[in-house]
Amino acid sequence: MGIAIDTDFPLIRKMRMGDEQAIEAFVRKYYPSILKYCQTHVTDQGHAEDLTQDTFARFFRSLNHYKHYGKAANYLYTIASRLCRDYYKQIHELPFETLPKTPALHAPPPEQQITAKLALGSLPPEIRETAILFFMQEQKQKDIARILGISLPLVKYRIKRARELLSDYFNE
Repeated sequence: MGIAIDTDFPLIRKMRMGDEQAIEAFVRKYYPSILKYCQTHVTDQGHAEDLTQDTFARFFRSLNHYKHYGKAANYLYTIASRLCRDYYKQIHELPFETLPKTPALHAPPPEQQITAKLALGSLPPEIRETAILFFMQEQKQKDIARILGISLPLVKYRIKRARELLSDYFNE
């Protein structure tokens, strides 16, 4: 078992010194996954893109105060999660009503996307958030705990509960 190399730390150090190439590399590395996350929460492609850009803008504004303890992606997801929540508070939109306008590369067929969104939409909000991060964003449980600010046992419970509820949904 090899030791994982943290490639974000040198990038962050360079970004703090104003290295434009490091900033570009960082955005290229994380933009697709943060956009996909926002698209999962927001029905409008333009709003999802705006929230993604706002996520990176907030990250860069706080870069000098950012403490790098592990994965920068966790911090990005935390910012994106808060922005998506704020978005819903402003417009009172229910999530998962429509599909994103532009399909992702290697996306499942539209009927599977619709079924998945309906199934996820049937979950209680706190379980839905955990399920999206685990099943769709393929985040590790410990990372989900950090992103959501909850305990690892609670993450495990929510994933177990999501599996149960999704199983019930698909068996109906």
